[in-house]
Amino acid sequence: MGIFASLNAARRNLLAILPDIATRQPMVSGRTAKRWHMVMDPGAIRRILLENIDNYPKSLVTKNLLKPAIGDSMFIAEGAHWRWQRRAAAPAFSHRNVTNLGPVMSAAAQGSLARIEEAGKHAVDMYAEMVRATFEVIGNVTFSEGSQFDPEEVHRAIDGYIDAAGRLSLFDILGMPDWVPRPGRIRTGPPVRDMKAMADQAIEARKATGPSAVPDLLDLLLEGEDPETKRKMNTSELRDNLLTFIVAGHETTALTLSWALYLCAFDQEVQGRARDEAQAVLQGRVATANDLESLPFCRMIVDEALRLYPPAGIISRTAQAHDTLCGREVRPGDTVMIPIYALHRNRILWDDPDAFRPERFSNRKEIDRYAYLPFGDGPRICIGASFALQEAVIVLATLLSRRRFHLVPGRVPKPVMILTLRPEGGVWLTSEPVG
Repeated sequence: MGIFASLNAARRNLLAILPDIATRQPMVSGRTAKRWHMVMDPGAIRRILLENIDNYPKSLVTKNLLKPAIGDSMFIAEGAHWRWQRRAAAPAFSHRNVTNLGPVMSAAAQGSLARIEEAGKHAVDMYAEMVRATFEVIGNVTFSEGSQFDPEEVHRAIDGYIDAAGRLSLFDILGMPDWVPRPGRIRTGPPVRDMKAMADQAIEARKATGPSAVPDLLDLLLEGEDPETKRKMNTSELRDNLLTFIVAGHETTALTLSWALYLCAFDQEVQGRARDEAQAVLQGRVATANDLESLPFCRMIVDEALRLYPPAGIISRTAQAHDTLCGREVRPGDTVMIPIYALHRNRILWDDPDAFRPERFSNRKEIDRYAYLPFGDGPRICIGASFALQEAVIVLATLLSRRRFHLVPGRVPKPVMILTLRPEGGVWLTSEPVG
């Protein structure tokens, strides 16, 4: 594709710029205004994300898309500024703290189940329902006890921002600096300013009132400090990282659950096996964090949904110095992409890659670590991965134990990637109670 064809395709659906050959080769290179490489080889990906990480910072396009909303948070910060933030935030996402947040996830699963039961035999957009459930979780674990934080207002701001800011401009493709205005993103300003103002108010209010009875994510971040420098986050740093967790923490999990439920409705045999497991473990109650080890097949379904429909379908980096990947020259300034959607469906790496087969994750040791990257890898692996997986298994097991889901004829969701891989048109399913 030329520049304008690439721009038009990318603005509609980033998956459109992934050539089919990317599912059959270890690396694909080309030029669209600037040189680019798509890398699907696990060894080369390991070099990008781990062995030579300083040579591959996040691309300018990624930073330009996200910085207006999440500032210089750890998601886009580089070098020492990233390292101290990561060290300060890491304790908040320890296994113990994530497990302690389980009751909030169980309550959201119970609420979602009640709404689905109330719909009876009517079709429900499970994507909208999962967004509601996961936003309830992230709101409650971020700002608890009657905060001034308005979850509905923030959710509208996030949705509007993703829709407008996530669309590539010609300036992005040409690699123009972030101080050059992107006309299509001007309208994102007011909702983002309001969202930041609300977060600032909530942080200052918590500083004044002290921690909650049961520490939530904000309390844990307020207490967090870099063990090496003893530095703590100030209000603006806290706000940028909180907004990162809010945006990423509900959108990605909602997408994972939506696609998982769609796939289970598509394959009734898989759904039945998961239901048998969930019913045997739960005995009619809601799933909890302590049930996760007893729900291995439900976890496999989540893993397989993340393989087929990874929420972050493409990782983009910009090479800083000369390097060699798969025997091919990489020059300074080249865009180096890891198209996770194509990586997860690459015929060299996966047997029958387009098939829904959760059992392929029954032995994780057989899967190359850098062939499966729903949360990235290396030092910058997603800090909230265990949080997302725990939430997804709790909600999925709870719903499958009580409802049997079916596809709605003629309403097949189309995967469309802007910032995240969303089901265009929603995921419409009907359900019925099970014994």
